[in-house]
Amino acid sequence: MIHSAPVYWYDEIDSTSEEAKRRARSGEISPVWIAARQQTAGRGRLGRNWISPTGNLFVTVLFPEPGGLSVASRIPFAAALAVLDACTNTLPDLEAKLKWPNDVRVNGAKICGILTETGETNGVTWIALGMGINIQHAPEVTEQASTSLKQEGASPGLMPEHVLEDLKSSLDQRLAQARNDFERLLEDWLRHAEGLGQSIEAGPRDKRLRGVFEGLAPDGGLNLRLPDGSRQTIRAGDVELVRQVD
Repeated sequence: MIHSAPVYWYDEIDSTSEEAKRRARSGEISPVWIAARQQTAGRGRLGRNWISPTGNLFVTVLFPEPGGLSVASRIPFAAALAVLDACTNTLPDLEAKLKWPNDVRVNGAKICGILTETGETNGVTWIALGMGINIQHAPEVTEQASTSLKQEGASPGLMPEHVLEDLKSSLDQRLAQARNDFERLLEDWLRHAEGLGQSIEAGPRDKRLRGVFEGLAPDGGLNLRLPDGSRQTIRAGDVELVRQVD
């Protein structure tokens, strides 16, 4: 269980994910949490910069994955649900949504980003699961609006440590689902899916397709119904809501 894994806090670090990968590549792949008050080189998906002011939670959990890469691809769904669980534990009325593949948003504004990276050391597959939760601050980002738990009504005294404790418990449960009952995990994810049944653009930035978000494939791919009635499954890229299908 990763809930009981040690937590190492840094006042400042380049990136919690980079530290986790350094440990993994050196052979230290036992479960461990790397948390920071501030990051100087935080990263999001697709190489995007992750602004990291003090007061927010920046954390990466490193753990070996006995299920290998087939399970590793399920982890972003488990992580998104775990973050949602932790946030709603703080704010029970928070109407958070999950934006495929792994953003947590409130009214279209990002409250958490998730970065899942994998590798192999001495024949063991490991995962470095990075999560950045906006607690006290909502940094301005170029690609979308942002919000924070404080802006959504949480106490100004809410500390990253408090949210981390909830996150650790939630992630243990969601990882068990990912490994043993992925179908149920996807059902849970879809209950909070942003844009389900609506017109979206999905896929890599240079190959976006427009259609209706109809659900998820068994492996977590996004099922898209195109304007001509055909269907396609998207397995990489981003999603943006659009007003209508041409």
